[in-house]
Amino acid sequence: MWSSIALRTLEPFTVVLTRLLISVPLLFVMAVFLKKLQKIDRKDYLSILILAGFQPLLYFIGESYGINESSATVSSVIIATIPLFVPFAAWIFLKEKISLMNFAGIIVSVAGVLVISLEKSFSANLFGILMLFLAVAAAVGYSIRVKKLTEKYNPLTLISYQNLTGIFLFLPFFLITDLNTVNVTDYTSDTITSLLLLSVFASSAAFVLFIYSIKHLGVIKTGAFSNAIPVMTAIIAWIVLDEELTIQKSIGILIVISGLFLSQVKFRKNGI
Repeated sequence: MWSSIALRTLEPFTVVLTRLLISVPLLFVMAVFLKKLQKIDRKDYLSILILAGFQPLLYFIGESYGINESSATVSSVIIATIPLFVPFAAWIFLKEKISLMNFAGIIVSVAGVLVISLEKSFSANLFGILMLFLAVAAAVGYSIRVKKLTEKYNPLTLISYQNLTGIFLFLPFFLITDLNTVNVTDYTSDTITSLLLLSVFASSAAFVLFIYSIKHLGVIKTGAFSNAIPVMTAIIAWIVLDEELTIQKSIGILIVISGLFLSQVKFRKNGI
């Protein structure tokens, strides 16, 4: 929702780079103050670079352009399919088994996305949808990659260096595409407020908590908690952005959520 507001006046790369420029000093000050900042071993530099390549680079490119071309509710529903693909990535890279329940969950969730896509007030185009699925792929890759790093580094250290690396990854894109479009008048009070909220909560706090959860709960179990994203976004977008919350859209969201929980049933029974 905050991204939608910021993107009304600013370009995607400007939004993301500004978020990181605010987030990084905040994270490092907090890490130093709490005595949680660890030194990254040289052999892990490439891993941090790859981590930042997934998030924030690829994820936020996909999310920002996707949100810019789609409604907040539709964007959140597609992003919410991330937990469906995590088990497959875990099967390929971590050799974890996939149950028939996972396949059933995917089918149900896709059906829910189709219900929303056929809704008359649906607002998105092919480019926007492709960008959102790029974000999904990046998030899945990130979850698998960060799991291994949590065995060595704490969440605050990882997100601090991840976002710092992200600044250098985003800077060339900003200079090429957005620099000439930056205008001081574009920074309205709503835009500034949204950027601050995105920096503190989305780019900092959310990632620290997410990595902490992956470390202690595991990738699959942590992913299940993002199932609430479309519900929360739909309600907040309806209240704040005046987006229409139709019956068909509500049914579609419920179907997606049902599919996501269905895909997690076997894992919860096994206590994973």
